[in-house]
Parts: sequence; C-alpha cells; structure tokens
Amino acid sequence: MLQLHDLTFKPFLSAQEIENTIEKVAEKINEDLAAKQPVFLGVLNGAYLFTAELTKRFQGNCEVEFTKLISYEGTKTTGKIQNLIGVENLKGKTVIVVEDIVDTGNTISEIVKILEKEAVANYKIATLFFKPEAYQKAHKIDYIGLEIPNKFIVGFGLDYNGLGRNLPEIYQLKEN
Repeated sequence: MLQLHDLTFKPFLSAQEIENTIEKVAEKINEDLAAKQPVFLGVLNGAYLFTAELTKRFQGNCEVEFTKLISYEGTKTTGKIQNLIGVENLKGKTVIVVEDIVDTGNTISEIVKILEKEAVANYKIATLFFKPEAYQKAHKIDYIGLEIPNKFIVGFGLDYNGLGRNLPEIYQLKEN
C-alpha cells in the first residue's frame, strides 16, 4: 500500500508491465512514422516520462516539444481546460501528441484545436493509458498502451496533488 496525502493506493501495474507497454507503442510509432521527422508533443506534467521513453526508442530524427494544460483538481476532472504553456512553430509538421492518460478526452479536444490552429501537416495521438468507459469524444487515439478501468491511478508521471509522479510503477486508488 502507498499513502499520498489523505489517500491510500494499492499496486496496479509493475515497472516491467509499463516497460513492455511502452515498447509496444514505440514499435508501432516506428513502423508508422519511419520516413517522417515527427515532433513529439508531450503534455505536461504527467507525460514527461512517457515522452522521454518514446523519444529514446524512436529510430529516426525527431523533435520534442511540451505543452501544459490542466484539467484535474485532486482526483476529479474539472471539465475545464487551462492552457498554461502553449506551442508554436508546428506549422506543416507531423506531430505525435503524447499523453499519460486519456479519460474524458477534454484535454485531447483542446490540443486538437491548438494543432488545427497551428496548421500542422498531420497528427497522431499516443497515450500510455486509456479509460474507454470515461471517453466522451470522437477523436481517434492512434496509439494506446493499455486500456484500464475508470479508476484513479498514480505513478510513472501521474500524480495526486503533486505526489507520486516519480514512482516507477502504477498504483490505483484503494476504495474503502
């Protein structure tokens, strides 16, 4: 068990399971974009580790950029997206949006608007974790590491009020 602030979390995925999942996503991206020079657009703060791991495994030339949007307070999504760090100079480029987790899809919708405004050549969306039960949008998620239940998780970049991002494994909120 793991205690973060006022909540208790139980083990959910091992570091090795995460490693295997990242490898699977990276292989697919390499297959699809071998002839391209993509920009990996990591969504901060949660996707910083996943972005680093994907770019290490990309077999061609690539660029890395970050954007920061927030939609969570504690364990709940607010339904409102705040854009804290914007992107620029993506016009005409192939972009891979790198998300730690996609649940409702609100953040993805906001990023798609930004990419369309930036006039990118094309984009793909990659997420380490996907919650199909919570997803409410129509945007295609091109690369899904793992589909997981609609439960709150921490670790490997994901946090609860700032804590847990540094954990090499994933923990799920323990229900009482």
